[in-house]
Amino acid sequence: MKIAVGSDHGGFRLKKHLCAYLAERGYSFHDFGVYSGETAADYPDFAVLVAEAVACGNYDLGIISCGTGIGVNITANKIPGIRAAHCHDTFSARMAREHNDANVLTMGGRVIGSGLALEVVQVFLQANFTGGRHACRVEKIREVERRLQPFSKVRP
Repeated sequence: MKIAVGSDHGGFRLKKHLCAYLAERGYSFHDFGVYSGETAADYPDFAVLVAEAVACGNYDLGIISCGTGIGVNITANKIPGIRAAHCHDTFSARMAREHNDANVLTMGGRVIGSGLALEVVQVFLQANFTGGRHACRVEKIREVERRLQPFSKVRP
């Protein structure tokens, strides 16, 4: 499993902690930045890098953090093929993977403690999509993306 990881300055400390966790457990991952929490960075820049890396198939899953996790979640979900889930508990993380086939996890570095964040990541990475009755629902999400693609090319 290959994991794409990224953050802005607000999620940097959490991301650094998560990267250490991933390395300790032998996960293959790439850190798309930021590489310091000292300078303000715009969360959409890093959310797009991670989401596009997952959407194009270079990475299996993504993990993105910002101050609240909300901004990176909104941004990642703009990328066709991404089903980003904003999770701060293990139940939501498991259900996001099992029922929604979520492929990106977002969290807030200023919202969740590092211990709980590690538990959320562990559950997210270990859970699998169960398919069945949930497969038709995920397919409906894909259909919405296909219908909206012509709109994404129109710029005001």
